[in-house]
Amino acid sequence: MSIRRPAPVDAQEAVSELYRQHWAGLVRLAVLMVDDRQAAEDVVQEAFAELYRRWPLRGSDAALAYLRTAVMNRSRSVLRRRKVARLYIPPHQAPHASAESSAVLGEERWQVQRALQALPRRAREVLVLRYYLDLAFAEIAQILGISESSARATSSRGLAVLTERLKELR
Repeated sequence: MSIRRPAPVDAQEAVSELYRQHWAGLVRLAVLMVDDRQAAEDVVQEAFAELYRRWPLRGSDAALAYLRTAVMNRSRSVLRRRKVARLYIPPHQAPHASAESSAVLGEERWQVQRALQALPRRAREVLVLRYYLDLAFAEIAQILGISESSARATSSRGLAVLTERLKELR
């Protein structure tokens, strides 16, 4: 990382004069590119700041050409960032519930998990596959190596026991 020396006083005067003469025209150029006055002013301001850091250039003509190029390049960057921002789809977030409802929901989940853990292994497996993974009874039967009718019966009995245990907890 190189350390830059402060720009000499004549750079400040030269860049200030360029700013007075060309700021409005460069902002118009940037507005035509980015179609947003505030973003255009930011683009031009950044171009002037960079020109000041890089001073001295070969001459005032080179400085104006540098500014125009910098405004065009920064305008393109603004447009690319906008395009990326429009393409970004944030992940869905469920609305946040109140602290009380979150606590109640957490307690209810805990009770369901405890009641589920108290079921026999086969009933627990069938219920999890059916209601957590939303699998059909044929798929459950295939995964567990049992008949489809056994999967249905185990699910029915397991739900009945689970419902009864949860009623007792309320």
